[in-house]
Amino acid sequence: MIVNFAFYLFAAIMLASAAIVITAKNPVHSVLFLILAFFNAAALFLIAGAEFLAMILVIVYVGAVAVLFLFVVMMLDVDFAELRGGFQRYAPVGAAVGAVLFIELALVLGGWRFGPDAGAMRLSSAPGDLENTRALGRLIYTDYIFLFQAAGLILMVAMIGAIVLTHRDRGTARRQNIARQNARAVSDTLEILAVAPRTGVQQFLRPKPPKQLVLADEPHEHGVGKPGPGEHG
Repeated sequence: MIVNFAFYLFAAIMLASAAIVITAKNPVHSVLFLILAFFNAAALFLIAGAEFLAMILVIVYVGAVAVLFLFVVMMLDVDFAELRGGFQRYAPVGAAVGAVLFIELALVLGGWRFGPDAGAMRLSSAPGDLENTRALGRLIYTDYIFLFQAAGLILMVAMIGAIVLTHRDRGTARRQNIARQNARAVSDTLEILAVAPRTGVQQFLRPKPPKQLVLADEPHEHGVGKPGPGEHG
């Protein structure tokens, strides 16, 4: 009786928090309710006897992924009004995609049937000589190792694709010249000072003042009025 009550309680809180995640106007509130949904899902895993999955959900998703989402949402200056500006323009496309997904889910659920021995398997007890973590590791790293590695490769390709699509090469970015940095001498960047005795603690080495910019009418070793490769003002 207590187990059933706890199951329905955690399930109801998880569904309510998941609904608030997609309906909240404040993105910070959405992330906080997402963390609440993760905690309730972990509690459901504990009730089902999957303690390893529950701890992984708390450590990985709550401790890393959700916190990362929270920091990104709070630190980035995202103009959410501009993002919502094109909602009406893209609403028909979104509705069409949602309708296709709904039809696919309906076809999957309509063709799903219980197995002949599903009832007996649901009531069967877990083996006492095999821990939950060991059984899960045997399935992932022995029986389905190739599928597991394929899933990892797909995620890596998706990560690289996201980096390539979001990367922008701006002309104002300052480039690093490794060869010039390795070729410079200490005297080019630091100046040794003569410190008089009993004058207090002073700085023995200090950076040299930056060189003046080359004017347009002055000669330059790399061209008239143009800085050389890797040189910045």
